[in-house]
Amino acid sequence: MKVLAVLLFLATPALSGEIAPEALDDPSTFGGADVVALGEIHDNPVHHAHQARAVAALQPKALVFEMLTADQAARMPAALLDAATLAGTLQWEGRGWPDFALYYPIFAAAPQARIYGAEVPRDTARRAFEQGIAAVFGPEAAAYGLTKALAPEDQAAREAEQAEAHCNALPAELLPDMVDVQRLRDAALARAVVQAMAETGGPVAVVTGNGHARRDQGLGVPLALVAPELSVLTLGQFEETAPAGPAFDLWLVTPAAPREDPCKALTGG
Repeated sequence: MKVLAVLLFLATPALSGEIAPEALDDPSTFGGADVVALGEIHDNPVHHAHQARAVAALQPKALVFEMLTADQAARMPAALLDAATLAGTLQWEGRGWPDFALYYPIFAAAPQARIYGAEVPRDTARRAFEQGIAAVFGPEAAAYGLTKALAPEDQAAREAEQAEAHCNALPAELLPDMVDVQRLRDAALARAVVQAMAETGGPVAVVTGNGHARRDQGLGVPLALVAPELSVLTLGQFEETAPAGPAFDLWLVTPAAPREDPCKALTGG
């Protein structure tokens, strides 16, 4: 049954393709999905503006943020604070994410939504390297698929993606651990969605990086194992051009954000 659930999740959705930003303002764009995964490139302000538009249209009962731990999300006040005060309350700064001002409009777009955090802290990720992701995730690891190895071709493809994402600067022996941590993060997001659905009834919007939003290997895969009854829609955002056959139901193409070459720090180039 679990295999069937994954196949159902991965089936071609009724709504798919590249959309214009204006489509984000129409709730019907999201097809009444229980869960909408809103992907982003973290430092692109346009992507966050698009997420805020989608959330304003969806008016979800819950928002799950990759950027917040569960403890941080628990600090969310009942009434929306101004951006600076809320950033301090959530202890946003100094944790490696872009400026909170980019994310605040997402909170403001659905101020009544309950906030959930699904971040895997760095110390937890480091423990996963030593103890394994199943041990770190806890008793539900098998249910979320973390005790099962990926198919060899899937593992190889994910390792290649991790190598490219890190400018081909990582030792080859580290790549399997990097893939495992990504799977751990997917499962953490899925677990937060399950909790959010149980406590609010949904719909749930998930604010996360493109890698965790994609249909073929993101949060939806473990989610289909534990909650196959949920309908999930994924949205990705790309800069300048979309790849062939994007692994999303919907996607947008935006200008690239100005940034220095991220590989310089890793390669010394």
